[in-house]
Amino acid sequence: MTSQTTKSSKIDYGLVLTLMLMCIASLVSVYSAQKSGQYSDNFVLKQAIWYIVGTVIIVFTIRLDSDQLKKLSWYSYGFGILLLFLLVIAPASIAPDIKGAKNWFKVPFLGTFQPSEITKVFFILALSRCVLDHHQKFIVKTLKTDFWLLVKLGIITMIPSVLIMLEPDLGTVLVYLAIMLGIIFTSGITWKLLLPIFGGFSAIASIVLYFVIWAPQVLSKYLHVKSYQFGRIYSWLDPYNYQSDSGYQLIKSLLAIGSGETLGKGFNQRDVYLPESQTDFIFSVIGEQYGFIGASIVVSLFFMLIYHITKASLETKNDFYSYICSGIIAMITFHVFQNIGMTIGLLPITGIPLPFISYGGSSLMGNMLAIGLVFSMRYHYKKYMFSTEI
Repeated sequence: MTSQTTKSSKIDYGLVLTLMLMCIASLVSVYSAQKSGQYSDNFVLKQAIWYIVGTVIIVFTIRLDSDQLKKLSWYSYGFGILLLFLLVIAPASIAPDIKGAKNWFKVPFLGTFQPSEITKVFFILALSRCVLDHHQKFIVKTLKTDFWLLVKLGIITMIPSVLIMLEPDLGTVLVYLAIMLGIIFTSGITWKLLLPIFGGFSAIASIVLYFVIWAPQVLSKYLHVKSYQFGRIYSWLDPYNYQSDSGYQLIKSLLAIGSGETLGKGFNQRDVYLPESQTDFIFSVIGEQYGFIGASIVVSLFFMLIYHITKASLETKNDFYSYICSGIIAMITFHVFQNIGMTIGLLPITGIPLPFISYGGSSLMGNMLAIGLVFSMRYHYKKYMFSTEI
C-alpha cells in the first residue's frame, strides 16, 4: 500500500562532509609536496580551482535522473571513445609525448587533459545500461544468456582498452578491467561461468608474468609494452638493485613513509626528496608528515566514501543505480589499493593517482563526476509513506 509521498533528504550530507575532508587532506598534502622544489607551479591553488570546478560538475550532474542517465549512457560512451581515438591520431602539437606516453591533450590556458579519466565514468554508464537492457530482454536466465552478456561486456571493455594501450597506459587499462569485474559481480551472472573464466585469466596473468621476467622481448613485440614498464616490475621485485633508475622512487617512498613512524614529523616537515610527490606519491608525503595515524585517517575517509556509495545503492532499490555504484566502487577501490600498494612496495609502480587526494585536474574531474552520479541517486529518490517496502 502506498499513499502520500514525501521526498527524503535530497542531499547526502555525510557524503558532502567526506568530500570536504578529502579536499582539505588534498590541499594540505599538495601544499607540502610542492615545497620539494621540483616544479615552480602553485599546485595547491590549481587543485583548489579544480575542486571548485568539480563541485560545479556535481551540481549539474545531480539534476540528471535515472531515465536521463540511461538515455545519455551510450552517447557519453561514444563520446569517450571518440576522445581516445583522437588522442591516438593527434599530432604532437596537440597530444605531446610525455615520458614515452601519449596520454594527454594539450589545452590552452588549462594545461593538459587526460580523456581516459573522464571516459571511465562514461564506461561505467555504458556497462550498467548494457546489463540492465540484457536482463530486461532475457527474463529467464540460462548459461547461454549469461555468456552472451559476458561477451557484450567484454566488447564494451575491449574498445577503450585497446585505444588506451596504444598510448600506452597499462595502469589505466587495469582500472577499466577492475570496473568491468565489479559490475560483473553484481550482474547476476552465474558462477558456473565466472569460475572457469577467472581461472583462465589467472593462468594467462601467470604466463604474462613469466614472460615479463624471462622473455620480455616477446611482450614488447606483440603487445607493444615499453621497456620502462618492464623496469617497474623489476624495480618492484628488487628496488635496491635499480635504485639509480626505476627503483629510485620506490626506495624514496619507503624511506619517507618509514621515517614518519607513528605520529609523523609534522606539517611541512619533510626530509626525503621524492619526485612527483604531488601526484602519484602523495600518500608518501602524508605518511612522512603525519605518520601511521595520519595515513590511517586518510584510508578511513575512503572507507566512509565507499560506505556512502553503497548506502545510496541500497536505499534507492534501482538496478541501474546499483550497477553504477558497483562500477564506481570498483574504480575507487582499485585506485586506492594500487596507489597505496605501490608506495609501500606491495605492488608495482603505475601512474595511478590516489582519488581526490593526488594533484590532477583530469583525475579529479572524473571522480567528481562519478560522485555526482551518487548524489543524483539520492536527490531523485522518493520514499513512500505507509509503503510495504522495507
